[in-house]
Amino acid sequence: MTLVELKRFYYIQKVVLEYGLDELLPTQLKPLSARLCRKSIFWIKNKHTEKSPAERIKLALQQLGPVFIKFGQMLSTRRDLLPQEFAEQLAMLQDQVPPFDSQLAMQQIEQALGKSIDAVFDDFDPVPLASASIAQVHTAKLKSNGEEIVIKIIRPDIEPIIRADTQLMKRLSKVLLKLVPEAARLRPLEVVLDYEKTILDELNLEREAANTIQLRRNFLDSKELYVPEIYPDFTHKNMIVMERIYGIPVSDITALEAQGTNMKLLAERGVETFFTQVFRDSFFHADMHPGNVFVSYETPEDPRWIGIDCGIVGTLNREDKRYLAENLLAFFHRDYRKVAELHVDSGWVPSYVDVNDFEFAIRTVCDPIFEKPLAEISFGHVLVNLFATARKFEMTVQPQLVLLQKTLLYIEGLGRQLYPQLDLWDTAKPFLEHWVKEQMGPQAVFSAVKQRAPFWAEKLPELPELVFDTLTKATKQQAKLDKLFFQAEQFTQQQGHANKGRYLLSCGGVLMICAAIVYNPETSSLASTLASIGLGLLIVGWFKLK
Repeated sequence: MTLVELKRFYYIQKVVLEYGLDELLPTQLKPLSARLCRKSIFWIKNKHTEKSPAERIKLALQQLGPVFIKFGQMLSTRRDLLPQEFAEQLAMLQDQVPPFDSQLAMQQIEQALGKSIDAVFDDFDPVPLASASIAQVHTAKLKSNGEEIVIKIIRPDIEPIIRADTQLMKRLSKVLLKLVPEAARLRPLEVVLDYEKTILDELNLEREAANTIQLRRNFLDSKELYVPEIYPDFTHKNMIVMERIYGIPVSDITALEAQGTNMKLLAERGVETFFTQVFRDSFFHADMHPGNVFVSYETPEDPRWIGIDCGIVGTLNREDKRYLAENLLAFFHRDYRKVAELHVDSGWVPSYVDVNDFEFAIRTVCDPIFEKPLAEISFGHVLVNLFATARKFEMTVQPQLVLLQKTLLYIEGLGRQLYPQLDLWDTAKPFLEHWVKEQMGPQAVFSAVKQRAPFWAEKLPELPELVFDTLTKATKQQAKLDKLFFQAEQFTQQQGHANKGRYLLSCGGVLMICAAIVYNPETSSLASTLASIGLGLLIVGWFKLK
């Protein structure tokens, strides 16, 4: 480790001990090296004994800074790995940090534009509208048409900090696995690597711009979701310029109720919007936490969601969607056998897994959940339980499904915060059944044939020639196979003769040795008989080998 890394490592260790996080691991699981290390820095005491373990972890991450705060936020979505109390505490982490110097922000903006701010924007506000760990946002107007816009600019010093802290996280994960092998169940290194990729992707605002443009295109005429317009001419890797939107934060229930928002319809539209993104578009906003979701001021009786910050998106292929839809419907009907078979058929679980054992494990975990009224069942937690159970049967959960699970938990949480009686199953079931029927029924087959018909018609004149070529190649291949089979048969016969020869030589040799051992004047007759048989076997074996 470098000197800087050692200082940072000591600070992390100090925070861990001040919040008593070392006490969360039972003494019997701590190796001797870890116990000695703790005693060597005896002067650092737990200053937060009155707080719960989950709250202490949240506060420790908060003190360690922005990179660890965002790491905690990501961990809060991994409910397949964490107990519910810990996940809920981590979800409370707020990514709010003091803004960096406005002059530096303006310098960054002008460097990206290649010209002065005044040449492109009017009414630029040097005071940030918002500030977070990765970037901060300033408001202005486009000089060309007077449109109100926001400028999001990446913090100039953040990338080296992220790389240094994630590198340290990876080293700490490896140390943890060596000191506490039982921690392998939580897959700390895998979690850190996933976080590193996610947070580094967020530094590329050109990626966010492309994602936002795609999502806006998908919902351009929608009454359910509005996505702000991006101005690509002014967008760069470290800066994005987009339309300024006005809305009520979705978490501000008081303000929503004060303007007479139809909360039931708003909650249901959130669910419908999510499933539309997943099953219609195969492209979904995967960071729908409350800070990225607003509600339009217009038509509160017919409310519309507003989505921003599309840095993280998920995509699903047709097989992923089929897997998801059929599994959820099978869960709805409590058909755990089908759930188990779908996992094996789709390749998510190895084919050698015993389907009966897998079905029993799913039933054991999920049956108690479905004893509740459907309106009280968490869709997201059903997926969490499914993935956690499937992992015991060697299922490798794909990254896109983890993103989907996280987003579903966000959407479900927001929906029930807006309208506690939200029956997510009732909203989702017709959507899923319609999709399965549309994609896998007779109409889907007819549509596929209709779609491919022009291609087949184009190739039809070539069909006789293709058939002739195929038959010719098949005949040649058959001749080659016949020759190979003949050669293999000959080789097998030769090997058979050779093996018999070796066997006879071995037996003959053994009999000759026995004859020599038992030979004396009194047993000369027996010795002669053994020697004669042995000699005969040696001669026959020798001829077999030739």
